[in-house]
Amino acid sequence: MEIKEFRELTSEELNQKIYALKEELFELRRKKAVGQLERGENVRLVRKDLAKAETVKRQRALGIEK
Repeated sequence: MEIKEFRELTSEELNQKIYALKEELFELRRKKAVGQLERGENVRLVRKDLAKAETVKRQRALGIEK
C-alpha cells in the first residue's frame, strides 16, 4: 500500500490494519522458520507496510497532517 492510502483510513481502520499486518508478519516469520515460505521478500514488504501505518498513526498522535 502507498502511504496516502493509509492516510485515507480512519483511526479505527488504521488500528485494524496494523493488527492485521502484525498477524501476517507473525505467520510469515513462522513459515520462514519451518521452511515453508516460498517468497522471502513478502516479509520485507509487510514490514514496510507496517512501518508506513505506524508512521501515520504517530503523525496523527502528534498532530502532524500532510
